[in-house]
Amino acid sequence: MNTAAYLRRLGLPGLRGAPVSVENLRALHVAHVERVPYEVLEIWLGRPTTVDPVESAERIIRGRGGYCYHLNGAFSELIGALGYDVTRHVGGVQTRGIGPGVTGNHLVLTVRGLPADGNPGGEWLVDVGLGDGLHEPIPLVAGSSRQGPFTYGLRPSEVAPGGWRFDHDPSGSFEGMDFDPAPTDISAFVSMHGHLTTSPTSGFVRVAVVQRRDGSGVDLLRGLELRRVGTGAHTIMLDTARDYFAALADVFALPLDDVSPEEKEKLWRKIDEAHRAWLAGDPA
Repeated sequence: MNTAAYLRRLGLPGLRGAPVSVENLRALHVAHVERVPYEVLEIWLGRPTTVDPVESAERIIRGRGGYCYHLNGAFSELIGALGYDVTRHVGGVQTRGIGPGVTGNHLVLTVRGLPADGNPGGEWLVDVGLGDGLHEPIPLVAGSSRQGPFTYGLRPSEVAPGGWRFDHDPSGSFEGMDFDPAPTDISAFVSMHGHLTTSPTSGFVRVAVVQRRDGSGVDLLRGLELRRVGTGAHTIMLDTARDYFAALADVFALPLDDVSPEEKEKLWRKIDEAHRAWLAGDPA
């Protein structure tokens, strides 16, 4: 992995060789969620991906994003190369109406060895792959944290013995997330990645989602509906291909320079058709 290029992508070239610290970890995390969008457009473009962290990092360096396996996988490689003691865990994101569980639909990261005020144990929940989730790391201790418009909770998990439960703000896009305390290898996510990227029942296959977190809120694009949660809250519809791709570039820093005009035209037609079906009440 090209660590220098990855840091340039984050706008933090000076952190190469910098000391391991809470402050630098926070800077890396914030830059990642603000500059690297959560997006599933490779699925809609018909471009298969893997969960290999190096492959994900290379795609991020080229200007794209990804979802949790890609974002947290690549970020774990980056901060590991910078000297942070990072561990991968199997997690499960709980959407509303579904019971909690460690389903493997989420890759979670923790970092240890960084004690700070309010966190003398030095363990942190690090997650750049939750979309409208964390803006910066939070101490891995029971309690609540306020970040922008969202208040998060952290407590012992009721479904993963010895693990943790992350409770999202009620205004968030999901209810919460549980994760197992044991370390895991990236191969643990291969099967679920296949399901999430190909199954007709997968939310990623059904809806083209793009999200970008910042310090005061989140921008969320679902199909053709662009919504801002937090400062400057609004909702607008992107009725033309020109508006859609302009929003990707301007709001999400996602110009799709690696996508040809022909591919963009096909992508627009697919998303427009899916959104019209959703408006018409077609569940397919």
